[in-house]
Amino acid sequence: MKKVLFLAVAAVSFSLASCDSKKEDAAENKADAVEANADAKADMMEAKADSTRKAGDNMSDAIENKADTTKKM
Repeated sequence: MKKVLFLAVAAVSFSLASCDSKKEDAAENKADAVEANADAKADMMEAKADSTRKAGDNMSDAIENKADTTKKM
C-alpha cells in the first residue's frame, strides 16, 4: 500500500513539475523569437557574403580576360 501511494504521489509531482507557468512560457517564446531573428540575420549575412564573393569572382574574371586580350595584341 505504501509503494502504491508513493508511486501515485511521485506521478502527481512529476506531472505538476512539467507544467510551465505563463512567465516561463513567455520567456521561452521570447528566446525562440531571438533565435529565429539571429538565424534570419545569419542567413542574410551568408547571402550577402555569397553575393560579394560572386561579384569578386566576376571582377577577377573580367580582369583576367582583359589581360589575355592585351597579351594577344
